[in-house]
Order: sequence, then structure tokens, then C-alpha cells
Amino acid sequence: MATLQDVADETAFQSTVSALPSSTLAVIYFHAPWAKPCEQMSVILKTLASTYPADAPIAFLALNAEDVPEVSEQYDVTAVPYIVLQKDGKILETVSGSDAAKVRAAVEKYAGAGSGESKSSLPPAQTVTRPPQTNGVNGAGAKSLADYAPSTQQTAPEYSSSELQNGEQETNKEELFKRLGELVKAAPVMLFMKGTPSAPQCGFSRQTVGVLREKGVRYGFFNILADDEVRQGLKEFADWPTFPQLWVDGELVGGLDIVKEEFENDPDFLTQYSVNSQKIAA
Repeated sequence: MATLQDVADETAFQSTVSALPSSTLAVIYFHAPWAKPCEQMSVILKTLASTYPADAPIAFLALNAEDVPEVSEQYDVTAVPYIVLQKDGKILETVSGSDAAKVRAAVEKYAGAGSGESKSSLPPAQTVTRPPQTNGVNGAGAKSLADYAPSTQQTAPEYSSSELQNGEQETNKEELFKRLGELVKAAPVMLFMKGTPSAPQCGFSRQTVGVLREKGVRYGFFNILADDEVRQGLKEFADWPTFPQLWVDGELVGGLDIVKEEFENDPDFLTQYSVNSQKIAA
């Protein structure tokens, strides 16, 4: 039977994916050891993989998102669990969150589809009850936000190219960008993160908070999981698709890797915003 294969690093991932036949469906699962929803999703995928024979044209790959930052950025992984269905190097569908029915439905939709292999080698289709759909948003809220921050679930509208074709949406986008322009300047140093400094909701945010705390930097923060309009809009406003994002004096610095590089290359980076410098000034 098929198994959920752990992929240790980016090199191993690239070689594994490159070696797959073009007809093989790759189920790429991004997870993090600290995320509780991933515990459930790992069990779900292991069980789902076991229903397929070992020679079936399907591969289940598990990656720790924090260990493969370049791959995570390549697939625009902004939250875990996150599943990518890919065949012959082309992304067919993505599933964000821990909805087992959604994952099973997506896998069964593409397993063996259009590749010409005998469907007798695949398990019988499972009965799946899909969540009700409303304008592309599932019943749990925008993009399964409840999987990550149930207490801050929002149903704010998302902005896509199709929605922005009319004047009303253009006005809404202008208003959103005006709001974002003010928000990034709400404090001299602003961190847009998943969760709060005391309870980060992703490893990248947790590490960024740790770096700023270590350097004694005073900063404001915004929990993007509490406002999906900001979460989606800031990606376009900043032309930066991932989080966390650190802004200084209204200018984007970047994500975790860039923040680390800035401190490594410049010992005085953000010194003027440190707690110690403000005490001296006082």
C-alpha cells in the first residue's frame, strides 16, 4: 500500500518530484510540528494513502514547511496544514485547512484522471459530504480560517481580478489600500503576523517575534488572521505574497529571512527603535 513519505529538505523534494512519472499525482502536504491541526491532517493523509496500492500512480509527500522555506514560498504556503495536488509539474488544486472531506474529495478527483492508467488499480471512490459553497467560500468561513484562529474568524470579502472588473469593487480596493497605507504606519515598526506575539499561529511569525524580542525592538503588530481583508489585500499592496511582513516607517522590509539578514549585515539595524535607545533618549 502507499504511504505518506517524509521529505527532509529542499534537495530531496526536488529530486523526488523530478523522479515521478508525468502521470503520477503528487499530494504535497506542508505541515509544522507545533500546529495542532497538522496532527489530525497527518493521520488523515496516512490513512488515505493506505487505501491506495503501492504501485498506484499517486505519491503522498510530507514536508515541514519551516525546514523548506524556498519550497514553501514557491507554493505560496501561508498557513498549515496546506495540501497541493500536482501532476507533471502543474498545480491542479490546493486545500488549506484540516477539512478531511475536502482533502479526500480533491485527491479522488485527480487520482488517475486523464492519465490512461487502469482505474482498477485505484480504490473505490469514497463517499464525501462536501461543505456548502457560497460564492467560493466554504461554510466554515473565508479560506477555512477557523482552522487557524477560531476566535477571530472573519468573512470579509476577498478581492480577485474578476471582482475588480466593476467600478464598485475598484472603489472598495482604493479604500482598502488607503486603510493599509495608514495601517503600515500605525507604529514606526509594524509586524503583520499570524496570531499575536504571545500566541503566534505559525512558526515563521514565532521566529520573527523571537528575533525582535532578542534585539529589544519595540513594535506594533497586526494579527492578519483576525481580518482576512487585510490578509489578502496586503499581499497585493506590498507585492509580497507571504507572512509575516515587517514594515519600518511605512516601508516594507520583508519576511523572516530578510529580517535575519538585515540584523546579520547591520548590527545597528532597528537600534533606534530598541527599548534601550528609548531609555537613553528619555
